Amino acid sequence: MNILVVEDNVELNRAICNTISKCRIMTNVDSATNGEDGLYMAMNNEYDIIVLDLMLPRMNGLEVLSKLRKVKDCGIIVLTALTDKSTTINALKIGADDYMTKPFDNDELVARMISIFRRHSKTIVKNNYTFGKLTVDYDSTTVTVNNDVVVLTGKVYEIFEYLIRHKNTIITKDRLFTRVWGFDSDTIYTVTEVYVSKLRKLLEKHGLKKNLVTIKNIGYMWDESIKE
Repeated sequence: MNILVVEDNVELNRAICNTISKCRIMTNVDSATNGEDGLYMAMNNEYDIIVLDLMLPRMNGLEVLSKLRKVKDCGIIVLTALTDKSTTINALKIGADDYMTKPFDNDELVARMISIFRRHSKTIVKNNYTFGKLTVDYDSTTVTVNNDVVVLTGKVYEIFEYLIRHKNTIITKDRLFTRVWGFDSDTIYTVTEVYVSKLRKLLEKHGLKKNLVTIKNIGYMWDESIKE
């Protein structure tokens, strides 16, 4: 399950992400701290659930919600510190699946996310990825090229899955590090480069190295525009 948390309070954002990361069925958790970045990420990636604060800088949550509902069918839970019921009702009318009033219990938030995910699962679950001769089965974490198994394990596989789930999108090094090693990891930041290098060597054997693009001083991207 892919999750996006859009919340401008950094501590709350981190707490929500940490709680979500402990839930085994939620495999990818991204975050944004303003409405514009949240909208951009939501439009350019596939998320199963979006947790959306209503009071956001640079673009408020209702505007983000309205734009998303024109093109996205993912589950959306809005968070609000407002006691004005009309705002919440408006959010539900625009297309929110549920709402929670601050302060709230993080475990309850996760429970509601799972409930929404189950209701949406028939239309939003994607269990595999196919690109040319490459196939990735997310359930079994099996990677094949022309039906030959490519052995990707541990964090090498986690990096690869994260990049293909966010295909054609630049993933910064710090975002990738946070996703794979976690917010509170004591691991050296540059370890990301080491593991991406391992991944690139494994992909090179199957002619897929070129699709793993390095954006100098920024990060990486799985680029589907590069064909054989």
